[in-house]
Amino acid sequence: MKSVPFRWARPIAVFAAVAVISSCGLPQVGPNKRQIYAGSVQREGDAFIVAVNDRVSRATAVTPALGFSQTFINAGQIGSDTISAGDTLGLTIWENVDDGLLAAQGGNATQLEEVQVDGAGFIFVPYAGRIKAAGNSPEAIRRIITQRLSEQTPDPQVQVRRIAGDGATVSLIGAVGAQGVYPIERPTRTLSTMLAQAGGVSITPEIAQVTVLRGGQKGKIWFEDLYQHPELDIALRGGDRILVEEDTRSFIALGATGSQRQVPFESQNLSALEGIAQVGGLSSATADPTGVFVFRNEPAEIAAQVLGRNDLEGAQRLVYVLDLTKPNGMFMARDFVIRDDDTLYVTEAPFTQWTKVITSITGAAGSVSGLADTANTFSGN
Repeated sequence: MKSVPFRWARPIAVFAAVAVISSCGLPQVGPNKRQIYAGSVQREGDAFIVAVNDRVSRATAVTPALGFSQTFINAGQIGSDTISAGDTLGLTIWENVDDGLLAAQGGNATQLEEVQVDGAGFIFVPYAGRIKAAGNSPEAIRRIITQRLSEQTPDPQVQVRRIAGDGATVSLIGAVGAQGVYPIERPTRTLSTMLAQAGGVSITPEIAQVTVLRGGQKGKIWFEDLYQHPELDIALRGGDRILVEEDTRSFIALGATGSQRQVPFESQNLSALEGIAQVGGLSSATADPTGVFVFRNEPAEIAAQVLGRNDLEGAQRLVYVLDLTKPNGMFMARDFVIRDDDTLYVTEAPFTQWTKVITSITGAAGSVSGLADTANTFSGN
């Protein structure tokens, strides 16, 4: 069998390398621009590819709607002296006689400490009977007791004190300084003051959400909105449950970015430019700034505005394209809003693929040439 002459070994090796590379795909971080556009509806694919402009940014700028209903907002503050079921009262009764109804021998004052307001809102006072306490102020209760005792002892003097009890309380759980059950008192009758009483929030304020559960009602707001919108600082009610938790929204970053991972939101509203910055920006060695894509399942009503159509049903697959090399490209990326579950993908530059081709050819050619040299050596050439 004749051996291959040495002068033909290296050209053959190069052709062999090209053949090997042509027969298999080069490694990629994901699809390139051509492959993405090939999957568009315009080319009989199943996704709409849309270039981002001002109109598209406005149509897609949808953020979570958080807030309290009018029932929460219109509820007035509980008066500092309003008694609730479960509260504890302290009573002192003076009688203007030596041998009174309640006073001990030799005294004319009677102390009734820790009188509990029952579940129906009543208290019991000897010789005065059951008295409606819940919803009344200590002064109103004093007048009722005085009137009833006046029928049995001359000119009684009554003092009623509200002792912080377990009735008008709220529970705070989640990301607060100190979880627990807190009484509603004069300084803590609103949501913001109660959160302050519990040590404030223990997570980044920009992504903190506050949920209030009241009976069968539920309201949720951003923590920062308590201070930007005073009307949302609602009055509390006994039995309210307050939950503070971190925003759970996230997006996925893939392709030629600083890192490829699932990324939590770091603010209420996140732009494409901020999302790119969160993952370390575009890779300076491999990224194609003309190929920044956002993949999203868009609700039909938003997709109809973006595409200018009225024949869409159900969620639509939309791929938004950002070209950062255009004069207004950075502005478009700054105005375009990233939403929960989006996929931000940056394609590799064509040069990167060409570099991979050259590297693969030279590497493969070197390997094949080495084999050819070895073969020639053994054949005596």
